[in-house]
Amino acid sequence: MELQIAAAKTGKYATGESGDTLEMTERPHGGVSLVLADGQRSGRSAKIISNLVVRKTIALLAEGARDGVAARAAHDYLRTHRRGQVSAELHIVSIDLATNTIVVSRNSQCPAIVAQGAEITLLDQPSQVIGIYPNTKPVIAELPLESGLTLVIFTDGIWSAGNRYGQPLDLLGVLRTHLQDAPSPTTAQALADAILAESIRLDKGRPDDDMSVLVVQTVPFTRSDDARRLTVSFPLP
Repeated sequence: MELQIAAAKTGKYATGESGDTLEMTERPHGGVSLVLADGQRSGRSAKIISNLVVRKTIALLAEGARDGVAARAAHDYLRTHRRGQVSAELHIVSIDLATNTIVVSRNSQCPAIVAQGAEITLLDQPSQVIGIYPNTKPVIAELPLESGLTLVIFTDGIWSAGNRYGQPLDLLGVLRTHLQDAPSPTTAQALADAILAESIRLDKGRPDDDMSVLVVQTVPFTRSDDARRLTVSFPLP
């Protein structure tokens, strides 16, 4: 079995910098964790907030802290640092080789989506953003690490795409098209790109908010070596 991770993101139209931040770290006991944060508002001020949240979370995860502990600590840090006046949405996805599970922690109004074969499930239990309310904790779901699973995480720019024009994004439809109806398997990167492209299209080419989508897939292992590979691509000014 092979793990594929891909992301696609863009900033709000006419804003120089995306307010979303995504980082990855290796877990001390095996596996990786991905942290996606969406700072309040957009642009530079939101980027400062999301960077602060992600750095705190990543540092704790890399030291062996549990995901729930890291999320609560990031909340406490942001709430103290900004006196409860600034919020952020936080997602943590951990592929934990010690337990052979995928752990999804959400402090977000956006659901997570899990696809396994013909079944698509929303992880949409209500959760609070971090930084505002006391005693905020994440909503956590744990999934078995097995082949054929696709997990999609996204920020609210994706979730609200097209709303301004009365054509909201049919995200489940996009997933069915690319995962169930496609003649050949869709890679994690191709799926992330397709979701982002459809979201931008529905916003008439001018994203109404920062947009980030993260896709995690487990697929059959077909390569001839055990090397790990990471590819990053982004435009330069």
